[in-house]
Amino acid sequence: MSLNFLRIRLAFLAALLCLLASSFPAGAAWPEVDQADRAKILSLLIRQQLAHQHYSHKSIDDGLSEAAFKLYLKQLDSQKRFLLQTDVDRLQEFQDKIDDEINQGQVQLPQVAAELVRLRVGEAQAMVEKLLGGKFDFQMRESFQSDPEKLEFCKTRAELQDRWRKTLKAQIASRYLNLLEAGNALPDAAEILPMNPELLAKAQEKVRNRLEDLFFRVLKETDQDYFDRYFNAVAEAFDPHTNYLPPQRKEDFDITMRGSLEGIGATLREEGGFIKVVRIIPGSAASRQGQLQAEDLILEVAQGDGEPVDVTDMRLREAVSLIRGKKGTEVRLGVKKPDGARLTVPIVRDVVQIEETFVKGTTLKDPGSGKTFGYLKIPSFYRDFQNSSGDGRNSTDDVRQELEKFQREKIDGMVIDLRNNGGGALTDAVNIAGLFIESGPVVQVKNSYGQVQTLSDSDADVLYRGPIVVLVNKFSASASEILAGALQDYGRALIIGSQHTHGKGTVQSLLDLDRTLHGGSFTKYKPLGAMKITTQKFYRVSGDSTQYRGVVPDIVLPDRFEYVKSGEQYIENSLPWDSVPATDYSRWTPAKQNLKLLRQSSEQRLAKNQKFQEILRESARIKEKSDHTLLSLDLADLLRERKKDDELLSKNSHLPATPAEDEEKSPAAPKDLRAEAAEDPYIGEAMHLLADLMGLNDTSLAESRLATPQNHYGRPGN
Repeated sequence: MSLNFLRIRLAFLAALLCLLASSFPAGAAWPEVDQADRAKILSLLIRQQLAHQHYSHKSIDDGLSEAAFKLYLKQLDSQKRFLLQTDVDRLQEFQDKIDDEINQGQVQLPQVAAELVRLRVGEAQAMVEKLLGGKFDFQMRESFQSDPEKLEFCKTRAELQDRWRKTLKAQIASRYLNLLEAGNALPDAAEILPMNPELLAKAQEKVRNRLEDLFFRVLKETDQDYFDRYFNAVAEAFDPHTNYLPPQRKEDFDITMRGSLEGIGATLREEGGFIKVVRIIPGSAASRQGQLQAEDLILEVAQGDGEPVDVTDMRLREAVSLIRGKKGTEVRLGVKKPDGARLTVPIVRDVVQIEETFVKGTTLKDPGSGKTFGYLKIPSFYRDFQNSSGDGRNSTDDVRQELEKFQREKIDGMVIDLRNNGGGALTDAVNIAGLFIESGPVVQVKNSYGQVQTLSDSDADVLYRGPIVVLVNKFSASASEILAGALQDYGRALIIGSQHTHGKGTVQSLLDLDRTLHGGSFTKYKPLGAMKITTQKFYRVSGDSTQYRGVVPDIVLPDRFEYVKSGEQYIENSLPWDSVPATDYSRWTPAKQNLKLLRQSSEQRLAKNQKFQEILRESARIKEKSDHTLLSLDLADLLRERKKDDELLSKNSHLPATPAEDEEKSPAAPKDLRAEAAEDPYIGEAMHLLADLMGLNDTSLAESRLATPQNHYGRPGN
């Protein structure tokens, strides 16, 4: 232990003891633990860890205080259906004081917030019961704003009651249509009235029950819940991947680290009062079912045919407990798509089929040239770190085996598919890059002290020297961005796909807060939880960070989710893009790629490709619908909108390259990889570009095969 570190630790403990002692008179008996005392300890611990460990070294000042306040307010009432503007005005007195509270250990905001929320929830209960005792006019021409970001907090109780009236009306109408649809096919809009009194009463009762659950859930939250969310807001103000994890959320963190939820196979996070799908795990029940996708919001959870539970504003750990379950049982998720469409997704819980997470490869015949191309799908970068013998399965060895098969089959070019690859073991991203380049640097890693370490491929052997096209999308993240970025910087591959990859270029470490406290006097305060802190950042060999911007493809292809704001650059408080000096590396000199001609050739093909034209039309529709958040509350209008959504979902269910849609739909009927690839227009375009690179379609596009390395220092150009 260094002397400086020891001094910092002693100073911290002295400050902590002084702060705690100041609360109690000399000689007084030490009281039972309460939340104010616990908050004093946590504020000092969290301040210390963030100040010394976080990559950014942000100051805990008024700017950070304002960012934390914004996050905390959203957690308190994300739908703006409880607090009045006067309440928000009172809370805003703390907007620039959170830094002072943390620095001094005198935390008051959570106590004030808890008092206000409990008061307003009780009032909302009374409003809702009164409204449900009356009647709703489902023919009245009025609208409802479905996007809480476009709403202001209500100024008066009368305004808030009218918001609840419209909310209830929308929910009852939706339930009524669900009941009609469950019994028979939906009627035409002209036949929707008069309403069936029995079904209407049933729909209203379902809404009453779900709201009673919501009110009960909010009112049962403890003072500690309000404090815990406060500390997490302070942590997330540093960056979205830095969190305070109270003791009960440790299991949630373990789920995130495993990359899946037992039962359905999806990584979730809380975002703006919603439960959001971050990633679908290959081979999971959700992947095989095919309808749940990254960027979906989960609004309701039902067990089989049971009544759905509203999970809006629910804590992640509670939502997880509803979604997880015994293998073979069904969970039904009420989902809101990025374009605003609503969908019920039934998933039979199951374990992840491990085989579907592994690297897979096959060969494909290019009908235009008659050449053979290899197709390599890398769903994740896996490695068995628990195997002490070192002979556990890993993605590097599996890629090597596929490349050896390709060599025997004498392929003419190769497509590497990194779409929906959320990352994994950094070791394997580096090692796999090394299979395609001469020895050299692959990625730079910078820590919070400014020290830069270069991770390199030390093996001079190149297992494959032919041309490569790499497929990426917005859900390619972390280690997959490192591999794609390295192959792009070396000039080793042509990168194609969405406008950018996810942009997750940071590394987090888990710090157990209990280990920072020593001595029997602190035992009563444990367990205190943990901190997940961003401590490192990735940089490409060119010096550019993969953070925020992600990897920008050489050729951008149509993307069904082009207008969906997905990626690090759209997440609040994400760390910015920056750069470090480039490393010295030998750029792989291929044919003289003419990106302008390659793009022109690709654009001409896409204009004639019906599948890509459908994807473009669907993308435009998603943008139009996602922008249209002011919804009619006329029952006939709602019916027409639902039928339109159902028709479009059915029509476009075959479109490829959406998260989870490229996996097998049924564990009993697996798709043949070759047949699956042959149907995918993105893989087809990748093969056309390989042919272009090889000069098979136009000799002006490429002068020779990708083969000969050439020394290059500094940043590469196109």
